[in-house]
Amino acid sequence: MINKVRAVIESNNLDAILINSTNEYLVEYNILAENARYKLTGFSGSTGDAVVTKDSIYLFVDGRYHIQADNEVDKNFVTVVKLQSGDTFLSKLRDILPEGSVLGMVASKNSQKRVELIERVYQVKLLESDGVDTALPPDSTNYETISDEICGKTVNDKINELRTLISDNDCILISNLDEVSYIFNIRDFTFPYTAKVFKRALITKNGAYLFGISKYNEYRDALSSVNGNVYIDKSSVNARDFQFIKEKAINFEENPIAKMKSIKTDAEINHYKDAFHRTDLAVKAIRKYIDENDNISEYDIAKRLEEEFYKYGARSLSFNSIVAKDRNSALAHYSKSSKDEIIADGSLILIDCGAYYEGGLATDITRVFVKGNPSDLQRKVYTTVLKAFLNAYNTQIKDGLSGFDIDCSVRKFFSDNPIDGFVFNHGLGHGIGINVHEAPPNLGCNYIAKTPLKNNMCFTIEPGLYNKDYFGVRLENSCYLKNNKICSFVKMNYEKKLINYSMLTEQEKFWLNEFEVI
Repeated sequence: MINKVRAVIESNNLDAILINSTNEYLVEYNILAENARYKLTGFSGSTGDAVVTKDSIYLFVDGRYHIQADNEVDKNFVTVVKLQSGDTFLSKLRDILPEGSVLGMVASKNSQKRVELIERVYQVKLLESDGVDTALPPDSTNYETISDEICGKTVNDKINELRTLISDNDCILISNLDEVSYIFNIRDFTFPYTAKVFKRALITKNGAYLFGISKYNEYRDALSSVNGNVYIDKSSVNARDFQFIKEKAINFEENPIAKMKSIKTDAEINHYKDAFHRTDLAVKAIRKYIDENDNISEYDIAKRLEEEFYKYGARSLSFNSIVAKDRNSALAHYSKSSKDEIIADGSLILIDCGAYYEGGLATDITRVFVKGNPSDLQRKVYTTVLKAFLNAYNTQIKDGLSGFDIDCSVRKFFSDNPIDGFVFNHGLGHGIGINVHEAPPNLGCNYIAKTPLKNNMCFTIEPGLYNKDYFGVRLENSCYLKNNKICSFVKMNYEKKLINYSMLTEQEKFWLNEFEVI
């Protein structure tokens, strides 16, 4: 395979080539059969790309995947480039590839925005192929319409709102699958770990059109035939499609669909409350399963958890559940759920999971359990993370406050309360919706996290501490903002035997009482 990639480098006179993790829809969670980066490097994480030069392979991963990447790749062939908080792919690439070098990028697997960003540093050559054989993305043929009672807005309401932004000969191109699913109130539950519909859309003054992968030629012709402007979001339009419209393209400075989607309707909030109640019940059942059974594995727990989700009406899982014991729990996105990892007395078990129900909105929760009696270190780390959550959750919301601000406060808390060898190496939270990761909103130390939080935005708060030689603890509640107060969809309580109550202030003990429902 690497020989094919290097043949592409040579035939196109490149200095290096970017090997993507995504497909032509630019999805975040791409299945491995469509993931060229996985096929080349063996790294199975959901995000992170590779760069191949004439003599080296570099894999770029953020803090969630540092340990996993080290465990999965063959270091004789692949160098893992570990992005720290505040690093970007481009800033680290500059350390490896000199400015002005010729970098090949597959046009269909990179957004136009990313291409333009990289063009500031390198000469970009757009390619049809990177030499890695992958499966084609699917086409949704069996999607369902979600009721107006769950969505709270009709399709016509949403489309008519968008039509006010364009003139008679113009159109809006929607290539983000979550946005297509949102605008048309449709979902597809037939593929694992997603409810999104695999189609692109065009909206004109007089029509609205959906195009699957099987109708790509019709889609391309429709784009080419537009007489007026084509309004796009360069972050979700791939560079190949942009070539058909570049003279007509107008980039939305602020994506109106992302903005509309980020403010949930009261109907969506109510559906989410019910969906999270059922999620709580599934997680409560799995805690009982762990307590009452011996000689069970990570795999056994994951399998039973999926059964519990379907018992309470789930249509699909939000993502491949993370069931990680002891050292595995230090891998923020561990997803092996091994049959060989047997739960023993004193084992710490981190479970990060969620599901889609009939409304097609993803739930997300993380809880940490212990089999038998915990150690003093387990209690100390758990209680420190719990304190971080409680203080973030009870942030006083004022106009203009952003997820960036809350993330900074949690990083300061961990800095003021250090535990030797344990680190917090990911963002504090993310938006939730049709995709389990949605933006805006965002709680992190990135630019998009500076978007002010607004009422009816839904997001996670998930502080964590990790040590690869011991274990990791992450506690995640999915929340929403109402009347300028953060409210939790999750009511699942915390593991009392892991709490060192002497470390809690009276105020924190009072706050903890909210989570005694389940």
